[in-house]
Amino acid sequence: MQLIPQLALSLFGSVLASWLESTSQPANAVPTKSVAIVGAGSAGLAAIKALVDLPEKVLSNWEFVVYEQRWNSGGVWLPDTRSYEPPELPETPLYPLLHTNTPVPSMTYPNFPFPPNTPVFPSHEHVEKYHHDYAQAMNLTNYILFNHTVLSTSWTGNSDSGKWDVLVRDNHDQEIRKSFDHLVIAAGHFHYPRVPHFAGQEEWLAHSPEGVQRAMVHTLWYRHPESYTNNTVVVVGSGASARDSASQIGRVAKRTYQSVRGEVDPILPPVVQKPEISHFTSDGVIFKDGTKVHDVDVVLLGTGYEMRWPFLERGNEMLIYPDARSNNTYTKYLATNLRYIFPLHEHIFSLAPSYPPTALSFIGLPSSLFNCPSDTAQSRYLASAIANASVLSSREGMLEELANRENYLRSLDLDPYYIGHKMVGKYGAFDYPDSLVSRIFERHSIPEKQPFTEKWRRECAMLPYLKRGWTRVEVLGTQEQWLEGVETEEEWAALLRRLNEWQENWEHEQGLQFPPEPMFVDY
Repeated sequence: MQLIPQLALSLFGSVLASWLESTSQPANAVPTKSVAIVGAGSAGLAAIKALVDLPEKVLSNWEFVVYEQRWNSGGVWLPDTRSYEPPELPETPLYPLLHTNTPVPSMTYPNFPFPPNTPVFPSHEHVEKYHHDYAQAMNLTNYILFNHTVLSTSWTGNSDSGKWDVLVRDNHDQEIRKSFDHLVIAAGHFHYPRVPHFAGQEEWLAHSPEGVQRAMVHTLWYRHPESYTNNTVVVVGSGASARDSASQIGRVAKRTYQSVRGEVDPILPPVVQKPEISHFTSDGVIFKDGTKVHDVDVVLLGTGYEMRWPFLERGNEMLIYPDARSNNTYTKYLATNLRYIFPLHEHIFSLAPSYPPTALSFIGLPSSLFNCPSDTAQSRYLASAIANASVLSSREGMLEELANRENYLRSLDLDPYYIGHKMVGKYGAFDYPDSLVSRIFERHSIPEKQPFTEKWRRECAMLPYLKRGWTRVEVLGTQEQWLEGVETEEEWAALLRRLNEWQENWEHEQGLQFPPEPMFVDY
C-alpha cells in the first residue's frame, strides 16, 4: 500500500487548522467534548479520521470512541460466512461473488490509493482489505471498540445543551452506560430488508407443487447462485443486488425473470425482463402487463433496505412514520418513513428541536455517489461543526434549505420521501461533497483554491467503456500488463483513460453497440 506521509497537510487541512486555532480559546479554557461514533465501516472510519485530524490545540481534553458490533472494521465489506434462515438477519448482505460496480480509483479515500496490482473492478476481498489497511495506516484502530453493540440511546437536555445516554453491550456481554456530547451514526443501512407484500402471495406459497417448496426471500440472504440450479426464479428490483443475483442465477437456473419498475437499462439474456408484479395466484405470478409465469419456484426480493436504527428507536430519538411525505407534520422529532430520515441538514445533522444541531449526526446516508470521498467530505463538515458550531447556519435557516431542496426534487417529478438520500440533479455525486467542503470556506470568508473532488475522479465517472474493457482484459489474461507500475492516484486515472479508449476503439472496429452502463447503482 502506498502511504501518503501523515504529516503532510492538505490545503483544506492547513486552512481549517489555522481558522480553528484562531477562533478557539486557550487549551485550559476549552470545555471537554466527547463523541461516540457507531460503526467502523467506510463512514465510521472517515468520521473518526476527520475528528482526530483537527488541530491538537482544538482537541485538548476531547474523547472519541467508535463502537463496532463486529470483530473488525470494514462494515458491509466484512464477510459473515455463517448460514442464516429468515427471519434471522445476517450481519452483512455480502455474497461471495460480489465485485465492485465502480472502478477502484474512484471509490478511494482521498490520497490513499488501492495497492498496486488491484483489479480495476475488484472482488469484495480487496475492498475489505483496503478498509483494514486504511484503519491501520491512519492509526484509527486505537479508537475502535470491537464487539461492542449499541443497544439504546437517549438525550437528556434541551435545544442548547445536554448529554447522550448510551447503553452498550461490550465484548464480555456486559451492559455499560456512558454519556457523550455528540452521537454520530455511521452504522450503514443494509441490515433491515424492505419486504413488500403482494396480493395473493400467501396462497401461492401455500400451494407448492408436490416435491417443491416455493419460497419468497430477500437478497439479504442471497449467497450462492448454485442454490437455484434448475429453478424458475423471479428477481424483483433493479438495484445492484437484484442485477447481480439475476445475472448469476441466470447461468444455472431453468429460467430467470427480473421484475422492474419503469424504464431501466436493458437486461441481458438469459434473464428475461418483466414489469412489476401485480399479484399472485395459487399457481403463478401475474405481472402488470397481464402476463403470467406458472412454474415459479423462488421469488427473490432485491427491494432495498429500511432506513432505521433500533437503538435510536428504543430511546424514542427517531420515530417511524411509514406514510410520511412532508416534514411539516413532524417538526418535534427526528423521523423516518423507512426510506428517508428527516429533518436533516445536508443528510448529516438532525434538526430535531430537542437538542443542538451538532448533537446527533449521520455519515454515509447518501447514495448514487462514491462512498469514501463522500464520507470524507461529510466527516470534514461534521468535524468542523463539532469544533465550532458557527460553521452551521441557524436551525431555521437549515430547515429552509431542506425545504428548498425537497421542493427542487419535486420540480423534477421526484418525491424526496421516496428516493430518500439519493443524489440527483444539482445535488449530484460530485457537487454534493464539493458543496460541503465549500461551506466551511465560505462561512468564514476563506478563499477556496480548488474543489474537493479531484478533476481525475470526475473524469473517471465519464468513461463508459471501462467495465467491458476490464472484462475483456480478464478474458485475455493481460491484467498484469495493464496494472504494471500503477501506484499513484494519477497513474490509476491514466490507466482508466487508456483502458476506456482501448475498448472504445475495439468496439468501433468490431461494429459493436452496447447499452450504457450506469456508474452508480443503488442496492
